[in-house]
Amino acid sequence: MKIATYNVNGVNGRLNVIVRWLGETSPDIVCLQELKSPDAKFPAKAIEAAGYGAIWHGQKSWNGVAILAKGKEPLQTRNGLPGDPGDMHSRYIEAAIGGMVVGCLYLPNGNPYPGPKFEYKLKWFQRLTKYAAELLELGVPVVIAGDYNVMPTELDVYKPERWLDDALFRIEVRDAYRDLVGQGWTDALRTLHPGERIYTFWDYFRNAYARDAGLRIDHFLLSPTVAKRLVMAGVDKDVRGWEHTSDHAPVWIELAEDGQKRKRRKK
Repeated sequence: MKIATYNVNGVNGRLNVIVRWLGETSPDIVCLQELKSPDAKFPAKAIEAAGYGAIWHGQKSWNGVAILAKGKEPLQTRNGLPGDPGDMHSRYIEAAIGGMVVGCLYLPNGNPYPGPKFEYKLKWFQRLTKYAAELLELGVPVVIAGDYNVMPTELDVYKPERWLDDALFRIEVRDAYRDLVGQGWTDALRTLHPGERIYTFWDYFRNAYARDAGLRIDHFLLSPTVAKRLVMAGVDKDVRGWEHTSDHAPVWIELAEDGQKRKRRKK
């Protein structure tokens, strides 16, 4: 089973890129972030024509998350992160697919630091951590994938000394991510690439992609039963070089089927 996460930076404006990527890579499950589209304008027909069922939680001009499943309809289990009924941002959606719970998230950016946006990010992280613990307690296979807007270590950012006061690299945010993973989650990409500088985002400015001046901010967290099935993980970096593409690249994992002997590979 192949699962991918992709911050598309506008689902309608990047639709040709998304459909091309789906056709070339054929993931079984896809988590999309930053749709920047209200629910009524989500391109459901184009996604269906590409062979995928979908659920989505949109918002005009901002945020937005979706989950796609090849050849089937995801069964939605949650729309929105619990813990704050007044938070109307479209940042979390969840589905049951193939005996697995898949959560798709778009964690707040938090800039500028300091300020209310940064405080909102930390509170959102706290809510996520609380809810993630509840998911682990269920003992079911869970994947939480998406744009976490955090570089966990210096290995995950080009020239880390330049990012010390950025909300994506502040120590409070890295500590929050470490606490989340410490519950018992596996960071899939880092597990299979423990010492490698591997990025998932390159800014549009300053020729960042050509210089490989990137960030690793898109992550897969796997519950223990899913982590045992992890065999591959990688980034479709070339997609970042396509015309009219997002500033993120798709990230993916491959899981062995239940009961199969796994042999981990890197790519």
